[in-house]
Amino acid sequence: MKISEKPMHKYPWYIRLLFWNQKRKYGQVLKPALLWARVPKLFLAVSILYGVLDRRESPVDPVLRSLVMVRVSQISWCHFCVDINASLFAERAGSLEKLEVLASWRESALFSEKEKAVLEYAEAITYPGQQVSDELMARLREFFDEDGIVELTGLVAFQNLSSKFNNALDIPSQGFCRLPSLSPQVD
Repeated sequence: MKISEKPMHKYPWYIRLLFWNQKRKYGQVLKPALLWARVPKLFLAVSILYGVLDRRESPVDPVLRSLVMVRVSQISWCHFCVDINASLFAERAGSLEKLEVLASWRESALFSEKEKAVLEYAEAITYPGQQVSDELMARLREFFDEDGIVELTGLVAFQNLSSKFNNALDIPSQGFCRLPSLSPQVD
């Protein structure tokens, strides 16, 4: 990592509570959290945003959220993000089958029309130089209302933020999951 972690006792008590919860959930404190938490207000804001996007009542179902997060992570070359998001996808979907072909999802029969529209949208937002076409937006409207599209857009934007933060600071994977390919495969 390009930025060092603080000694645990140097973080405020309320941040250490969040670390305790991560350790209980993941078996370890997440390396990105240790860096975000160097600025406690920033860490709290990012944590709240993630909690809102990953809530039970989201119009984007949990498996699809995880699929999107892995794809954006692949494109951004974030080893940590692919690792943790692939693990979450496997837990939610019960399989890694789709992740094994995610970088070439267009050629795979494993993905539904909804998943294809969402993955195309995530790529249009994530790859530089791409735009969201009116045709793509019309396809998304077949599956989501306007609030759902806003939330999906927020999810993609959040994962771009997270992936770019982790990649820039060289945060390694933490061994949560066998890593699917990081090859982004640009069309």
